[in-house]
Amino acid sequence: MMGGLKGPVKINSLELASRLDTSPQTAARRLQELEEENLITRTHIPSGQYIFITDQGKKILRQEYNDYRMLFEDMPESIVLKGRLIEGLGEGKYYVTRDGYRKQFKTKLGFDPFPGTLNLKLDMEYIPLRGRLEERQGIKIDGFTTENRTFGDCKCFRCSVDGKEGAVVIPSRTHYPSEIIEIISPVHLRKELGIEEGDEVTVEVIL
Repeated sequence: MMGGLKGPVKINSLELASRLDTSPQTAARRLQELEEENLITRTHIPSGQYIFITDQGKKILRQEYNDYRMLFEDMPESIVLKGRLIEGLGEGKYYVTRDGYRKQFKTKLGFDPFPGTLNLKLDMEYIPLRGRLEERQGIKIDGFTTENRTFGDCKCFRCSVDGKEGAVVIPSRTHYPSEIIEIISPVHLRKELGIEEGDEVTVEVIL
């Protein structure tokens, strides 16, 4: 409410404590916890501190905002995205077949994914809609660590690809730009749908 989404906010613990109706010690502790969770960063000055909300912090606020919108507004239960089939980087098969991911896909999505992903480059008018997926919680797939490396978490949204069951996967870390979406499915979508690179594909994503 002090404009932290637009830029840094200058404040001291006493002022923050007054706004939160709590003690300065509690206010200071809350700031420390937020900083430890990488939701804010702080720059200390003699008269107080400048507080910056991080991208992760803004993401949490957007999720809260959308949760309240669902309570008070008529929000669509799904969105339709359209894009062209493209060749991926060849990493989909590797990641989908990792046991740490595959077991969660089977448990949380209810299907054992085909070893690979369907990659679509969204048409320009659908790119803003994809942003809604970034703002929503989705179905969380937890990251894990093996002897050799660490695998990041991701979130999924159930979808229908021209009538075939699937899920859009949004990794927390990805090499793809925002106009690219990756889809997993219990079937080989290219073969089942008879599609080739460059063909237009319609995806209904359940929010």
